[in-house]
This record gives sequence, structure tokens and C-alpha cells, in this order.
Amino acid sequence: MYEVCGEKELKVILALDPGDSISGVARKIDENRETIRRVVNRLEDAGYVAYDDGLHLVDQTLRDVGLEFLTASADISPPSITEVYVLPQFAGMEYAYTGIDAVYVWTRGGYQVARDPEDYPLFIAVHESNLKAWTAFFDRFRIPTAQERQPADDLNGAIQVVLEPRPQIENEMVDGRPVIPLKETVAFANEHYAHFQSALDMLGRIYDSVDTDANYRPN
Repeated sequence: MYEVCGEKELKVILALDPGDSISGVARKIDENRETIRRVVNRLEDAGYVAYDDGLHLVDQTLRDVGLEFLTASADISPPSITEVYVLPQFAGMEYAYTGIDAVYVWTRGGYQVARDPEDYPLFIAVHESNLKAWTAFFDRFRIPTAQERQPADDLNGAIQVVLEPRPQIENEMVDGRPVIPLKETVAFANEHYAHFQSALDMLGRIYDSVDTDANYRPN
């Protein structure tokens, strides 16, 4: 009964959407594919997960209970920055990284504008209709949310989530993370060129479709 109650098993249960592949789940939770394959095999053997044109949970209440457990554990051990990037995968709502985080995702982690670990905002686009639900979701983990970045002195912790409500969300998947389209990300970077010149140069080298005049070379 207890053989599949580990950290990675819980993360798979929380992140799994019907029809997901093993590779897809691994990318969502930023884990090695082979590791997650073994985890899924254990869950399947235990009867928690089944394969039918993709993976699915046999009983969705497992996910609800898992989220309750994760919420309780966050009171004892608050989520780290790395863990907060995974948390939205467990909300069951559509979203996309935007702004600074869109640049971070599209450069595949190659560019991270200076952000102090003691003052770390995440930028996420969400459906207008889900704004209250997203606020409630992050409240469960004692992570403050707002539609504008809040001064660090006004917060009790280092992490905050800036929610950008939109009537519709266009997203693409990059390394398992939903993110606003590349074209929109490049437009954002160009709008804030002084901060993202090197990122634009990087995007231009990674993607043939990106046409940028950036020609950054570090000293």
C-alpha cells in the first residue's frame, strides 16, 4: 500500500492530464524521462494509472488528495523558486509564462534577467475567468499574487506571482512549459531592449524565424 507514495509519484499524479505521454509528464515536472517511466510503471502496477491512448489516472480523487497533502506540507517546508515553477502544472487550469519568464523559457533557460532570490516574481498569463481561482490556488501555498509586481518590503516571503488576466491565451510548449508565442516574446524583449539585448541576440541564434537587429557580444 505504501510502495508508491514517494515524491516523484506524487508529482506525476498531480501533473498528469488525460492523454499525456511519459515524456510529456517528465517535461512538465522537470524530471528525467527514464526516471518517470519507472515511476509510471510502479503507479500502473499499483492500479493508480492506466494507459488508454495516453496515460490517465484511474481515480481523479487521488489528485485532489495529493494536492491537499502538498498544501499541508508547504506549511512546514515552503516551496523553493524551482518548485514554484512546477506548481502551476498542478492547478488544472490553462496558463502561459509571460514577460521576463517568457524570455527565460524561450531561451531554454539560457537568459535570466537579474532577479534577486530574495525578491523573485514569476509572470503568468491566465484566463480572466480563472483569476480568482488562480489567486486561491497560490494562497494555498501562501504565495502572494497580484496583477502588478509588488515591492519586496510589502511581502513576507521572497516569491510572488504576477498574474496577467487575458480573455484568451495563446501558448506554445517549450520543454514542457506553456509560454506565450515566440513572436509576442520577441516583441516584449524589443520593448525593453536595454534589458534584453543579449536575450534577443540569443533568440535570433536559436530560432530561424526570429529577425532581430540585436548584436550583443559580452565584454
